[in-house]
Amino acid sequence: MQVIPAIDLQGGKCVRLLRGERNKQTVYSLNPVEVALSWQSQGARLLHVVDLDGAFEGIPLNSSVIAQIASAVDIPVQLGGGIRDKFTVENAFKLGVEKVILGTVAAEKPELVKELTALYGEKIVVGIDAREGIVAVRGWVKGTGKRAVELALEMQQYGVKEIIYTDIFRDGTLEGPNIEALSFMARSLEIPLIAAGGISSLRDLHDVKELEPLGVTGVIVGQALYSGRFTLRDAITECGE
Repeated sequence: MQVIPAIDLQGGKCVRLLRGERNKQTVYSLNPVEVALSWQSQGARLLHVVDLDGAFEGIPLNSSVIAQIASAVDIPVQLGGGIRDKFTVENAFKLGVEKVILGTVAAEKPELVKELTALYGEKIVVGIDAREGIVAVRGWVKGTGKRAVELALEMQQYGVKEIIYTDIFRDGTLEGPNIEALSFMARSLEIPLIAAGGISSLRDLHDVKELEPLGVTGVIVGQALYSGRFTLRDAITECGE
């Protein structure tokens, strides 16, 4: 199972938010490129980059930093946050990222996801963020009333090859992942699932890895790495990469 370190960008800085709340920010670095190179040097095979300003405002606002990260590292970068139309997807690829994560548009414009998946194949990933199993969009501030598993199955039907599932109540909390929700989602799908939110210890990683036979192929880790709960090398060893 792959361990994917997260780099969340706000105002050009590397930050973490508590449960995605804009005003609950901790700044971890003023130089996200250095952070990206550090994760690469510790064994990361993929970076998960989120433009938080883009997620809240609906348009990418950290493109310069994202391009610098993609240019500096030799490993693939996947990007999410504020990518809500075809033009922005095309621009994201021009920045040098390998994969684009679609969140809000998956719930609000599913036909666009279908079109983009037909164009770009596995380079399109859908991010589903949920509170108590219900999808939230637009920087997690707006509820949709739609069940996460319903949206995931719809995206699978539209040709999406991979889904990232984030439990918003766990994100940035270090309270442990929602294993029950992850298990239910993984059992419902035939495509790979990436887990995100709440990882606090190597034991948590072990618990998520137990879901690998169900199709959980990766786990995104942020706060636990930045706060020194464990090293990326130890996480990679625990997950058997």
